[in-house]
Amino acid sequence: MCFISRELPVKRSFPHNFGGCTRIRREICRFCGTGPVRETLSSAFFLTGISEPPPCGGIEDALGKNTALRVDNVGVKFRMANEHVDNIKDYAIKLLKHELRYHEFWALKDISFQVDKGERLGVLGLNGAGKSTLLKVIAGVLKPTEGTLQRGGKIVPLLELGAGFENQYTGKENVFLYGAMLGYKREFLKEKYEEIVAFSELGDFINVPLKNYSSGMKARLGFSIATIVEPEILILDEVLSVGDAKFRKKSEKKIKDMFDKGITVLFVSHSIGQVRSLCDRAIILEKGRMIAQGDVATVSALYEEAIK
Repeated sequence: MCFISRELPVKRSFPHNFGGCTRIRREICRFCGTGPVRETLSSAFFLTGISEPPPCGGIEDALGKNTALRVDNVGVKFRMANEHVDNIKDYAIKLLKHELRYHEFWALKDISFQVDKGERLGVLGLNGAGKSTLLKVIAGVLKPTEGTLQRGGKIVPLLELGAGFENQYTGKENVFLYGAMLGYKREFLKEKYEEIVAFSELGDFINVPLKNYSSGMKARLGFSIATIVEPEILILDEVLSVGDAKFRKKSEKKIKDMFDKGITVLFVSHSIGQVRSLCDRAIILEKGRMIAQGDVATVSALYEEAIK
């Protein structure tokens, strides 16, 4: 979503209030001239997943009516320490003495592609290629070091199922905890609670502390909570391998039902068969760079040849 803004007087009142922070730049969409207003600390490019398009249609004008996502020259750089510092005292001493040493590592570099609405894009690559990093950038978990990202529509990322669970809480308590972390309101979770429990197949175990769950049970609960809504852009990172064979088939069916409704999908998997069956286009990442993109049959064949 792109708002190319012009500065407005601070004292001017607006119908939309997203405030709370005193360091505010008020921005107004250039496509309609009068609204909607967003208050943000970012630059004129306001990158976010939103629950509904703006009334002025700024997203469609910026991306085009048939475009769900555009990634332009995106790069992500990390600083990796040359030595381990495990306490604040040592860190402060080394900082004052200018003894902190690190080297820079580009997890992603010069990534550019476009995804149309209703398209299903597979992301292939060996471990460490940058697949999960790319999906986290698109989901808004990580901010790119360089490049721009435009996206339209509500995004649901299924990246690390159950990453926000608390082991001392019961499954029921974790439904509301994890759901809140995903941005779902408590009233919505109450309405969907029975549906979540039924899909996870946990039964009476829903009232048992999570520390007594197997990894498969945790993944099933996480998947059931995360997929309770129908997004416009769905991000999947190896989540179709959760649970036993029966639950995998059930989860694949739920995802395919979402596909039939025309949602846009970004899918990471080491299973070439799954990518071929679920996606119509694919890209290959290698050491943080995109080395191929195109139709899924051609790209998956290239990937198979590369890993032999």
